[in-house]
Amino acid sequence: MPFSLHVVATVLFAVAILHTFSVPVFARLAHRGGRHAGVWHLLSEVEAVFGFWAFVLIAALALLGGVDTAVSYMDTRNFTEPLFVFAIMVVAASRPILELVNGVVRLLARAMPLRREYATFFVVMAFVPLSGSLITEPAAMTLAALLLRSTYFRVQGHAGFKYLTLGVLLVNVSIGGVLTSYAAPPVLMVAATFGWDTPFMFLHFGWRAAVAVIINALVLTLICRAALTAASLDTADRDGQARAAVPAIVIAVHVAFLVAIVLTAHHPALFLGLLMLFLGYTEAYKQHQSRLMIKEGLMVGFFLAGLVVLGGLQQWWLQDALGSLSPQVLFFGATALTAITDNAALTYLGSLVEGTSDAWRYMLVAGAVTGGGLTVIANAPNPAAFSILKNQFPDGSISALHLFLAALVPTCVAAGMFLLPV
Repeated sequence: MPFSLHVVATVLFAVAILHTFSVPVFARLAHRGGRHAGVWHLLSEVEAVFGFWAFVLIAALALLGGVDTAVSYMDTRNFTEPLFVFAIMVVAASRPILELVNGVVRLLARAMPLRREYATFFVVMAFVPLSGSLITEPAAMTLAALLLRSTYFRVQGHAGFKYLTLGVLLVNVSIGGVLTSYAAPPVLMVAATFGWDTPFMFLHFGWRAAVAVIINALVLTLICRAALTAASLDTADRDGQARAAVPAIVIAVHVAFLVAIVLTAHHPALFLGLLMLFLGYTEAYKQHQSRLMIKEGLMVGFFLAGLVVLGGLQQWWLQDALGSLSPQVLFFGATALTAITDNAALTYLGSLVEGTSDAWRYMLVAGAVTGGGLTVIANAPNPAAFSILKNQFPDGSISALHLFLAALVPTCVAAGMFLLPV
């Protein structure tokens, strides 16, 4: 592909990043109403940002390089990850799975020497992100965000608390999936190439990540006690009647679907087929279901697909930038670059650099997962949290700048753990 097209793609990629930081501006314009309120609303949907600019890129490729160039480029893109995130969001957000996770969360919270609302919040912020190492990060992100939305985020106001919580959640999910070699997208991209299996990941990354996750969740719980108490009282006032419990056999079937989709994560034909069967099952037993998050899942998939399209033409500068850094500088470089590029794409490009040392590889992946909570595009599961929680924030949108600031301290905690000497 001509170099000029790479430059165009990079310019559009930069514009898309600026657009994500401008989402609150468009949201305020949409709330004012007027003839163009619908357009402003579209531009305020963070899940639509990269998909929108991906279409602009495809049009630019067709105009400048020819239709065959645009079609050929799209044919070489791998959309497995966006499809998987869509499928896992729909299943993980189903009512039977949520009831099961709620029960486990309450059980763990009762075992802690803390007030119920504090202990429950701590479990959601610590153990649910760590479960991403088993059920994959997108599933853990979906479950944690839904639990927060139904409890602590229901109270009006408390924007500062919500931003701090979201910042910690994104960071904890990003690093919480590195206890195994298959659950975190940036690890999955390099595990086979680097020869890293689950024992290796736990020995070199996992325990460090677990300590950082627990520290972040504990500190957040301690400094947000007043907001947690207020949110707990508000939730108790609203929850007047409980729905009938979902039968154990229905929960078991949903768990089986979830596990099967996780196990077939690399094979779209299989996990999409399982998703179709799952939709049929939920229709047959709709009395035990709530509304499935199909629209939200599609929007998140659209966002990630746009990131795949736009990010695919950034190799010309990213790979050289990574290869020129020493291991120590690489950690901070990867952390910073992750904020403006998907961390899975970053580690994949790093895996193509030849002649790298074990220390260089460690710093690449550690930096990529450390910066995974700084922006919506930094880690593949992040758009799921945005989609689920955005309406709980002022103007129905999440400020990229406020999120970045909220995620800085937990990011530094993660960095400190990964930089500890062996």
